[in-house]
Amino acid sequence: MKTKWSFLAVAGFGAGLLPAAEVLVCDAADFRAALRAATPGTKIVLAEGTYGGGFNFSDLRGAEGKPIIIASADPKKPAVFRDAKTGLHLANPAYVELHDLEFTVLFSNGLNIDDGGKRGGPGAHHVVLRGLRVHDIGGGGNEDAIKLSGVSDFRVENCTVERWGASGSGIDMVGCHRGLIIDSVFRHTTPPAANGVQCKGGSTAIAIRRNHFMNPGGRGVNVGGSTGLQFFRPPLVGEGPHAEARDIRVEGNHFVGAIAAVAFVGAEGAVVRFNTIENPGRWAIRILQENKSAGFVACHDGQVTDNVILFEAARWSEGGVNVGTGTAPETFSFARNWWYCLDRPQRSEPKLPTTELNGVYGRDPAQAKGIAGDGAWKE
Repeated sequence: MKTKWSFLAVAGFGAGLLPAAEVLVCDAADFRAALRAATPGTKIVLAEGTYGGGFNFSDLRGAEGKPIIIASADPKKPAVFRDAKTGLHLANPAYVELHDLEFTVLFSNGLNIDDGGKRGGPGAHHVVLRGLRVHDIGGGGNEDAIKLSGVSDFRVENCTVERWGASGSGIDMVGCHRGLIIDSVFRHTTPPAANGVQCKGGSTAIAIRRNHFMNPGGRGVNVGGSTGLQFFRPPLVGEGPHAEARDIRVEGNHFVGAIAAVAFVGAEGAVVRFNTIENPGRWAIRILQENKSAGFVACHDGQVTDNVILFEAARWSEGGVNVGTGTAPETFSFARNWWYCLDRPQRSEPKLPTTELNGVYGRDPAQAKGIAGDGAWKE
């Protein structure tokens, strides 16, 4: 392990030139030692190679403007974590960034970041995941490529996530807040119980923006879900009203395949707009209620606007929107969506729970320019 001093441009949460220790590591022992010694501003640079897995570290704490960065020396030849239960588990980190690392052949989750069980405190916060490749994780069960629990003020960008557990998620968030998932790719083989991205357990203020979802599973984005009451972050207080997710925004993404592109599940006030939804297996949208515990609000007040939905008649159920029991579909709003049945344009009009404002039905969007749902969302 070698150490040198350099000037780093700190990315993510306030850029500037700051003196920082750059620690070069070449194997697992070096990596463990570097993490134990890391202080605010340390950059741990991993040489090309395989580092194994099973790394567990608690309380890795950078500082505002001085994050601890863990990065591959060469993004084209990344450090690889593999052949273990989990590649890397960070408990209760703050101001930590992971850049250009690879996680594969891991039997539980690929990458775990959580609050270390401190559900009532500040927890994990100011975490950046940039340029990661996480693939071939788990198997036939509830294994996630990236698991975030109790993480706030985070950013996931330019990551590639492929082939996670058959009933897991590409990114699974439980009780996460003020996050952005942007410019990333989620690719699977459409296992019906899997999700591309899931935010539940009291998650709030998450934006899922400009990503590509390619056959991600049963649900491309699962806004909400069903969470054991003891896992909510922050902990549930009083009789409610409670919700699995609040203020979630799904904007400017491209969905190909999946049984449903987006599901609202016990969610309050979510927005789905400016997306392109192409060839869903059964529905564009689902409105569901899976957590039926006392004090939980019915899924309500979702907004579905300015999307392009392309579908085939043989793979289209219930007019494209599935409404489950215990929900409040009459509170949902639909506006300016462009619906087009590729093989039978005359069957393009969906069956919606409320009247749509200025919807377009049966007109080929390929013949139009600059339509609202062309995926060109700008941050």
